[in-house]
Amino acid sequence: MSHFLDASMITRSETRLIDERQEIRHGAVSSTAVLEFRGRKHVIRLINLSPSGAMALFPHAPNIGERLPLQILDRGVVSAQVRWVRDGRVGLSFTAPRN
Repeated sequence: MSHFLDASMITRSETRLIDERQEIRHGAVSSTAVLEFRGRKHVIRLINLSPSGAMALFPHAPNIGERLPLQILDRGVVSAQVRWVRDGRVGLSFTAPRN
């Protein structure tokens, strides 16, 4: 049996007082990328993108903290770390800011 941490296990008991995400997020509804997840490559749709992270539609549930290679088409491969998983979406932060 495998156990993983997802949004159903981490509840936010307080509302955010500030938004820690200072960067502008660019809507990327029609952008695609390739996410490598446990040895398999998946074409995913990006919902938004910033220099330090992305939100994507992804039907699988990676572990929070798991590192996944993400190839942003026409921009190359970045190392991404899973920050949250909820309702078929995943939040990723990049190890190094993307230019």
